[in-house]
Amino acid sequence: MAEIELDLFLKVRQFSRLAVGLAIIASFAFAQVIESSDTTWQVIVALAALAVGIPHGALDHLVTLPKSAPLKMAGFIAAYVAIAVLAVFAILTWNVRGFIVVVAMSAVHFGIGDAAFISEIDRRSAEPKPFPRYLYALAAGSLPVIIPLVSDKSAAALERVNPELLNWHHGLNNDLLLWTMLLTAAALLRLIQKRRDAEAIDLVLLYLLAITAPPLVAFAVYFGCWHAMRHTARLTLVLPRSQKAFADGSSSKAFLGAIWPGLPALVGTFVVSILIIVFRRDSISDQFLWVTLVVVWALTVPHMAVTARLDRKALS
Repeated sequence: MAEIELDLFLKVRQFSRLAVGLAIIASFAFAQVIESSDTTWQVIVALAALAVGIPHGALDHLVTLPKSAPLKMAGFIAAYVAIAVLAVFAILTWNVRGFIVVVAMSAVHFGIGDAAFISEIDRRSAEPKPFPRYLYALAAGSLPVIIPLVSDKSAAALERVNPELLNWHHGLNNDLLLWTMLLTAAALLRLIQKRRDAEAIDLVLLYLLAITAPPLVAFAVYFGCWHAMRHTARLTLVLPRSQKAFADGSSSKAFLGAIWPGLPALVGTFVVSILIIVFRRDSISDQFLWVTLVVVWALTVPHMAVTARLDRKALS
């Protein structure tokens, strides 16, 4: 069964690379025919990519409490939702401070998740090479988050999302960019030294995505087509339905088994976003992307805590 699991992980890795590559090419193409000030296409791509990524965090209750009694499960879900609601309130109330926390939290969560994904591949490989997982995690988490938000192109994106975030870095944009680049260079050198060519290619792709694609597109494509897909692959290792599919020799059914249960969360996220906008008496056309991002970030707070055990097991 390990061979089938490995096959799925490698296919998901190829998919995430292809998605990022297409986003890079599309960004070049759109830049030639669409005015840089027109962010409409970026918003459409961002919402589509976010929609792809949202379901991956909806199975946390099944991963954490797979065989719990209904009452205990209900308590867990209630606490999970309560934390997310508090996070939504905090981010909407303290936009800039909340955003800074989200940036730091996302960088940590994304990096650890990607390193855990690669560690699971190593577990199923015949002769894995030494993997500098923590250095890789720092670079892989920082690249898709920090660089798009401190680039020259970030102003238009932040203006569209929420103008209050324009100076979120308090003038430290060049410092953040420098440290991210130095960290990435150190990780690449270490990976090449350890002959981890596949991981070096991943970092190069993430770097190219961060510097070429508009910030909205870069973050959303990474979130939906890279992070979420790789996390979903990891979920197949702990979900009974997916494990049964692996035993039957079907990696595709195993992957779909980790997707279908999360689809209601996609609808729920958009419904909640619209209800928040209506409650605040804002314009849906102006606020939908911002509020949707807030809800996704808020859900990341309990999601990050819940997946910590899964990450720790993979990296041990």
